[in-house]
Amino acid sequence: MYWIGRGPCGITFPQMFIRPSGVGPRPVAGLVLVAGMLTAAGALGQETPRPSPETPPPLQQEAPPPPPLDEQPSSLAPVVVTAPPPLSSSSEVFIPGKDFELLPQGRPADLLRLIPGFVISQHQGGGKAEQYLLRGFDADHGTDVALYVDGLPVNLRSHAHGQGYADLHFLIPETVARLDGFKGPYYVEYGDFATAGAVNFVLRDFVEENYAEASGGSYGTQRYITLLSPTRDALKTLIAAEYYRNDGPFEHPNGYNRFNILGKAKATLTAGMDLSVWASYYWASWHGSGEIPVRAVRAGMLSRFGAIDANEGGQTQRANLNLDWNWRLDEAQTIAVRGYGSYYTLDLFNNFTFYLNDPVNGDEITQSDRRFLAGVDAQYQYKSKPFGASLISTAGFQYRIDTPRVVLGTSIQRHRTGRTQDVSIVEQSYAPFVKFDLVPVPWLRFVTGVRGDIFSYDVNTRVNTTTDDLNGSVIKGRPNVKANLALGPWWDTELFANVGTGYHSNDARAVIADPTLTALPTALGYEFGVRSKVIPRVELSATYWFLNLASELVFVGDEGTTEARGPSHRQGFEFAMRAKLLDWLTFSGDVTSTHATFDGGGAVPLAPLVTARTDVTVRLPFGLSTSFAMRYLADRWADEERTQTARGYLLFDLVARYRYKWIEAFFSIENLTNIEWREAQFYFTSRLAGEPAAGVPDIHYTAGTPRSFMAGLTVRF
Repeated sequence: MYWIGRGPCGITFPQMFIRPSGVGPRPVAGLVLVAGMLTAAGALGQETPRPSPETPPPLQQEAPPPPPLDEQPSSLAPVVVTAPPPLSSSSEVFIPGKDFELLPQGRPADLLRLIPGFVISQHQGGGKAEQYLLRGFDADHGTDVALYVDGLPVNLRSHAHGQGYADLHFLIPETVARLDGFKGPYYVEYGDFATAGAVNFVLRDFVEENYAEASGGSYGTQRYITLLSPTRDALKTLIAAEYYRNDGPFEHPNGYNRFNILGKAKATLTAGMDLSVWASYYWASWHGSGEIPVRAVRAGMLSRFGAIDANEGGQTQRANLNLDWNWRLDEAQTIAVRGYGSYYTLDLFNNFTFYLNDPVNGDEITQSDRRFLAGVDAQYQYKSKPFGASLISTAGFQYRIDTPRVVLGTSIQRHRTGRTQDVSIVEQSYAPFVKFDLVPVPWLRFVTGVRGDIFSYDVNTRVNTTTDDLNGSVIKGRPNVKANLALGPWWDTELFANVGTGYHSNDARAVIADPTLTALPTALGYEFGVRSKVIPRVELSATYWFLNLASELVFVGDEGTTEARGPSHRQGFEFAMRAKLLDWLTFSGDVTSTHATFDGGGAVPLAPLVTARTDVTVRLPFGLSTSFAMRYLADRWADEERTQTARGYLLFDLVARYRYKWIEAFFSIENLTNIEWREAQFYFTSRLAGEPAAGVPDIHYTAGTPRSFMAGLTVRF
């Protein structure tokens, strides 16, 4: 999707975008266009005079003397145009940064909504990691969706709040050049958490224009951002800074404050050798009204924007360092190495059950995480022509280490009253892999690979009030095999078939507590699809997929225990379309349908059943651009027995931008029709004051934001 062009073997692909490195570099097909010598007249587009009958033929004219040296035509610098290799599946998407310009401002995870079927929701004050829903997974905060920023992993293993916790708020949306989405476990470069899919945010190297922006809107929203590129030639640099604040529509304001800063530099060290490095720092604090029970709102005890415990919220920070080194030894060989490191902290306060466990002081809990994260990703790529076929062979190795100290405890009004668990973890993973990309004939491409994943868990406990023994070391491992077939194009249409195994790791505490349980449960996925441009100016894709997950064992960080949910099965259809109706008018839309069940036939709670999104974009030549978007999430089951329903929603958003010379203004309206909707929902047992000691099972939800406005001005220089 998103601007299809012709690639090698006639297979379509999005032009002008470099294919993601994912967790490591992937092969890039490049086309170098070197401008020749241009005369001054030619460069200015002057018309060559036509000879008249009185004018002698050009060959009989006397050659003009050569111009002085200072007027000699100059040679333009080489212009490098890069493009990715062909797509490997019908569900892959490459979304350019231009499409992000017409999204509501300030929430980096909103970029994910442009991927068909991807739904996100926020359920605590804006600072907590979003809840991700994709392909029949309620992936919580990232358990089954792998997220990367320039290859740096966002997901955190053995996290205090939930396995795979992926907080994207350190990402400044305007620094993203492209978003690459890969669904299913079919890609050898992606390992842990990449069951439903993997997403890589590719950062800009520089901005063509420096700019500063100030904006504000409903519910105390403020945002200030600047992007600067001091150099743009041999050394490309980027500096970005952002401050964001929002109180939300709640009776107890969120007081959400976020600060981000990023610095990036990229240079060519020698012919064929490039080095890129960036560093970022993120800090945020917030309050949250949490999830409130439906029964309390219906009884008039509180409004839908009220709170049972207004002390929920937290504070977090993350510092990142990412380095990419690429060396093209010759036309056939490339070495690429990425090294990364992060320091991360989180102090989180939640109260899910209110007075169920402690009728006097309440059930507020605190979750604390302190960790260093580091890793390296190295690849060697070799291009060859065995028997005339094109073959790209890749060998790689990935290593990662997480060293979290996790503390779970009880608290009253954010003052810790006790510790239920205090553990130190050293979790390491090693993953060698090989990949082969073969094109034996122009209409067939076959990509296959295998990777091995080895995990080392080492847990030491200071405090543990559960009955599990959380001291010890365990080593676990598993192989994963991937295969992708692309046929065509015929009549501007390609066919795809994909199969692969993947996994998500389970929390180290769960693995140590019971080493017989599956630490790296297998996800086996299949996919069949088609992409077509047979209709002029229209791109179509349709996909059928199914995925079996061997175990849904998860660690419940809110209680400090493990929960095994058993095998699950998912299948679904996806349809996406993008039509350039006129040169200035574009329509895009997608719809997905998913069926998710456990082995015994029970529903997977909160798994999306039907999603849809449409967008009409107008880009007029005099500087005005507008977008009118719709997003839809259908009602879904909130429990395995299908007795409780989590309500869906239908929302409309409008965004407009206008630029005149060096100044630009924008305006947005979210929830245009001002519907009452629920952003995040859960079904569990809680107890309010005066209720039975056993509590009451109920739907708990965070109210969605009413109609809201935002506007701002940008100065470019």
